[in-house]
Amino acid sequence: MLEEKAKELGRQIGQSTEYQALKRSNDLLTEDVEASTVLRRLSQLRSEAQQFIEQGQDPPQEMEQELDTLLQKVEINPVYQRAIVAQTNFDKLMVRVNEYISEGIRTGAVSKIITLS
Repeated sequence: MLEEKAKELGRQIGQSTEYQALKRSNDLLTEDVEASTVLRRLSQLRSEAQQFIEQGQDPPQEMEQELDTLLQKVEINPVYQRAIVAQTNFDKLMVRVNEYISEGIRTGAVSKIITLS
């Protein structure tokens, strides 16, 4: 019963305009060769910078400069901007869903009636 309701909730979220926009924007971002290349390099540099930090060292200045340059490139990319907006809207939807679930839990916790359906 609970599993069925969770699957139904997941199905409805998957059909939401927020999720569909997120999926489309992520697909477009993946297809955008320049943005994908920049994002991969950013991820690689962030990982390398994190290793320096974990060893108690500052990342090299050249690394920080490249990170800044790549961030500026990706932030002006319209496909990336749409993906960020879509992700933000989907995150807002999920916050509301979690609030509804929490409200349902609170209501269910004080209810004296046990339902089987």
